[in-house]
Amino acid sequence: MLAVVALSHEHSQSSGSFSMPLFPPKPRYSGPYERKREESHSHEIRPAVGHRPAASLEKKMQAKELAEIFGVSVRTIYRDIETISLAGIPVITTQGTNGGIAVMDGYRLEKNWLSDDELATVATALKSLSTSIQDEHISAALQKIVRLVPKHEEEKFRARAEKIFIDFSPWGNDPALKEKFDRIMAAIDCSQHVSFAYVNAAGEHSRRTVEPHALVQKQQKWYLYAFCTEKNQFRFFKISRMKQLECRPSAFQRREIALEQRPWVQEWHRPENLVDLVLKIDPKVKSLAEEWFGPEKIQSDGPDSCLAEITLPLDDWLCGFLLSFGPFIEVLEPAHVRERVKEQARKVYQLYEPGS
Repeated sequence: MLAVVALSHEHSQSSGSFSMPLFPPKPRYSGPYERKREESHSHEIRPAVGHRPAASLEKKMQAKELAEIFGVSVRTIYRDIETISLAGIPVITTQGTNGGIAVMDGYRLEKNWLSDDELATVATALKSLSTSIQDEHISAALQKIVRLVPKHEEEKFRARAEKIFIDFSPWGNDPALKEKFDRIMAAIDCSQHVSFAYVNAAGEHSRRTVEPHALVQKQQKWYLYAFCTEKNQFRFFKISRMKQLECRPSAFQRREIALEQRPWVQEWHRPENLVDLVLKIDPKVKSLAEEWFGPEKIQSDGPDSCLAEITLPLDDWLCGFLLSFGPFIEVLEPAHVRERVKEQARKVYQLYEPGS
């Protein structure tokens, strides 16, 4: 079945496919107002590619027929067909007695596309993503979205799309990180194993072979979420800790995972990994503690200190995190965490002792 892009608010709520004519024939205008009206209707056709319904046709339509249906000139029809093609929709024109204009056979155009605000939201996301990932597909998608916007609405669309801008890029440039990105993304696209040397937070070295599934950014850091063939389970790998990255020729069958549920967060918050902490906080870092733990977690404990009861994973990261507050946060409970942080602080002190 062939489909031709058609435009109508009246039919946008009906179900199933559409059939021509979508509009009753419009009267031809004459005189000095015809060109103005035609130009106005041309603006109606262009945004239709972005967020109006499409019609399924059983036969091709000639440019003259479309011109009569929409009450515009044949030249306007061809100009708008060119705009539709630039938007990425495969429009075919054929000459001859049975010729006409149609969308490529088998191509389906959903009748409900995106609104102006939705298009602007997608553009915002693509622009922000492009700050950290240089991908030709991102640029191509963004260009197609921009082409859907009529000239007279570009300024308004730009204001919508640029009211939020998220810069994911780090300070400075890291060519080694980009090289890792390129290799990992190629491996994900082809479902190929990757191997690398890895150093975990505890300083332990290992060689891993994994099935890469997704690149994830968390708190300005990039990670690889992958199925580790050694541990036989999904793991989170920090990209900056990966060295000697190699793409293997062996392929794997992608596993079913729900990335939108952020399984790495669920893993981080598993009950057996968590510990309940009671912290004594100096007022000097109260605002900083509120940023990390939430204002509702901080309670006054007199004029000189505050208390916080929080739950966090117990690992070497936790000790380093608490020590990053210097002498302004003290672990009161539990005792074993207090001793662990104390031991780490003692080692740091010894490192800087004269003659050590």
